Amino acid sequence: MKTIPTLLISILISTSAFSQINTLMPVPASVTPQTGKFNLNSTFSVSVSGNPDPRLTKAIHRFLKRLSKKTTLTFDPDTVIKSNENTTFTLSVDRPGLVRLGEDESYALSISPSAISLSAPTDLGALHGLETLYQLIERDGSGFFFRSVQIKDQPRFPWRGLMLDVCRHFFKVETVKRQLDAMALVKLNVLHLHLSEDQGFSIESKTFPKLHELGSNGNYFTQDQIRDIIAYAADRGIRVMPEFDIPGHTTSWMTGYPELASAPGFIKPEKRFGIFGSTMNPAKPETYTFLDQFFAEMCALFPDEYMHIGGDENNGEQWDANQEIQKFKSENNLKTNHDLQAYFNLKILDILTKNGKKMMGWDEIYQPTLPKNIVIHSWRGRDYMDDAAKAGFQSVLSNGFYIDLFHSAAEHYQNDPIPTGTKLTDDEKSRILGGEATQWAELVDEETLDMRIWPRTAAIAERLWSSGSVINVDDMYRRLPEISLRLEEIGLNLVTNRDVMMRRLAGSDTISDLRNFLNAVEPQEGYKRHSIKPGYTTFSPFSRGVDIALSDAPDVISASLLVNSMIKSGNRNPDKKLFELAEIWISSKKKLTRMAENNIAIKELLPVSNQVSELGRLFKSLLEKYKSGKTLTKQELQKIEAEVKLRTKPVAELEPAMGSVILTLAKKMTPGR
Repeated sequence: MKTIPTLLISILISTSAFSQINTLMPVPASVTPQTGKFNLNSTFSVSVSGNPDPRLTKAIHRFLKRLSKKTTLTFDPDTVIKSNENTTFTLSVDRPGLVRLGEDESYALSISPSAISLSAPTDLGALHGLETLYQLIERDGSGFFFRSVQIKDQPRFPWRGLMLDVCRHFFKVETVKRQLDAMALVKLNVLHLHLSEDQGFSIESKTFPKLHELGSNGNYFTQDQIRDIIAYAADRGIRVMPEFDIPGHTTSWMTGYPELASAPGFIKPEKRFGIFGSTMNPAKPETYTFLDQFFAEMCALFPDEYMHIGGDENNGEQWDANQEIQKFKSENNLKTNHDLQAYFNLKILDILTKNGKKMMGWDEIYQPTLPKNIVIHSWRGRDYMDDAAKAGFQSVLSNGFYIDLFHSAAEHYQNDPIPTGTKLTDDEKSRILGGEATQWAELVDEETLDMRIWPRTAAIAERLWSSGSVINVDDMYRRLPEISLRLEEIGLNLVTNRDVMMRRLAGSDTISDLRNFLNAVEPQEGYKRHSIKPGYTTFSPFSRGVDIALSDAPDVISASLLVNSMIKSGNRNPDKKLFELAEIWISSKKKLTRMAENNIAIKELLPVSNQVSELGRLFKSLLEKYKSGKTLTKQELQKIEAEVKLRTKPVAELEPAMGSVILTLAKKMTPGR
């Protein structure tokens, strides 16, 4: 059972309180509402001054196309974009920005009733300003407009990323580009592509073609496709950093080049998921000769200054069983496998340095002898990141941002790379570069990817962009549905595909009953889903109820907002929507039982629907008691707590999500608890 934090509905009283200004995500550094509004009509025109990169012109074209779609008005770039500054929308850029770590991404946006101006030191800042302006479009009975406002904005952290695993499941170029569009909307600036894994080698190598020919199951990016992705990303101010995970997680490497392996025998890419023993042999000079040539090719292909070498989850089993490797350890005074991997890392560091790259790796690569220009990527916990910062290393946080674990947006949102109360010095804090949302691909495919990454990653993007004082979970949840709609508008399928999946599972166009049920449950958290038998593989369909349920059950979030608002206000008359939700949950068992009579795919959901129904009855009973002014004894509260615990146990890899709402109300009704 998830714990949903207290969600309060903000009381907004200013004239602009209900405008799009208050739905921006990420929240800008400074927002000052003004009087009036800028009306969009046929006189709208755009001009650019200064010295921007040509990508700004492309961005303006994209902006005008989106503006046309959003407003139903026609904004033809050939007539809207002018060569002089006598326009209603002026952009001023000092210089071309470099798509690299630490570039200036700030901007200032001013909207008055007569004009819009956007200024930035680099065109990267101007790109962010255009995304903010798009989020500000409004409409009323008279037309479309932007409210007057002054915005000054810059990011809190320079490294704001999304890690996408394209090996356990491969994603097409078009799918990757959708994520880049979404990243640009919420101002993320690093796409970390995880390109090699036990299940697949997902990029073409012309130097060693058997890597992709035998190690990819036919699913890989050609080098021309990679160049296309890099260019597409750069046009949006986004870096593309590759990861080649070594020395472990290397089964797909060995399929074509078994001489790299620490153990003999033919192997092929894995279909299952987990930690496997396949590990490169660090005792053979030929291993480094191979990697020298391979990384020379990849360093030339990827322009980013960083190359990620993985380095995680090497269980050392093959090294322990290989007498040649044990002899090598002894001869080189390498006492442990960690020492041996440190030796390996230093060899790889030399190769990358020779090719003009800086090394990054998961926190297992950390060792004091490494040069201080490497980056430690923390996945095992904040302590590893803090220890690296204290030792003089830069680091990036992903622990707490693992969106593949099905945690709520609130949990990710409250995970700050530099939290209040940190014991790091200012100098040490400066080495925390930011963070990355991390989407491992065991339990996603092309159809489900968008709704697994988004909108929760928008909450992470805000944590990495906005001030550390922007911590109101309530307000984040208020704005999250709005950003979901904007993401759908620009081409993502987080809403659309979910409807498609429900229609397919129901075998019908009538999906309201199924939707009501799935909006009340959430996927089981963590990696517990991998413990089921026979287990998931790269060929699993991901089309069951658990694959449609969201990490933030929409109806439960709505109930939480209403309950907490009611408690805060002292109102004893619950909103009728709460009773409606209780009745919907109560009816779940009956309605799904009816669906399952002619639909075997629904039958596994029946035990969960029974749990939801029983919790719905409990919730309704509490609402009625609360309305009548009744209180609960401590013994009654304990009984409710026991029932909630019983009724929220995972079934079919799903968890009823309303337990925390029930307990919030029950505790409020128990004086002196």
